[in-house]
Amino acid sequence: MTAMIRLVIALAAGTLFGFGLSVAQMIDPAKVLNFLDITGNWDPSLAFVMAGGLLVNALLTPLILQRSKPLFAEFFRLPGKLEVDSRIIMGGIIFGIGWGIAGYCPGPMITSLSFANMDILTVFAAFVVGTLISRWVIAHRNPS
Repeated sequence: MTAMIRLVIALAAGTLFGFGLSVAQMIDPAKVLNFLDITGNWDPSLAFVMAGGLLVNALLTPLILQRSKPLFAEFFRLPGKLEVDSRIIMGGIIFGIGWGIAGYCPGPMITSLSFANMDILTVFAAFVVGTLISRWVIAHRNPS
């Protein structure tokens, strides 16, 4: 399979994912912030979107992994590390804080770039800077 076909397949999958986020209104940061506001204007719709995603994943992943290889790749790319360590914990905490402050996680944030307003551009810039800083820290940390 050529690189161009893989790129088109990845683009189609990403577009479908972004469309699903838009239909579920998960690109609206107010939906996320209202989900987190359990004592005020609580909106449970995010929980239903998450539950739907988890259900699809739980049902289809075992079936997909029964195949000898993916449909559009040479092999499955599964995580090699299975234990929870401080890096996973800290990453989750930082992700949660950023999600709670901005109301965006990476998928909806990238989908929302189509609005091209200053709010989303600021959030995206912070995401890029944070990603670059974390990669630099990981690359330069002491291995001991």
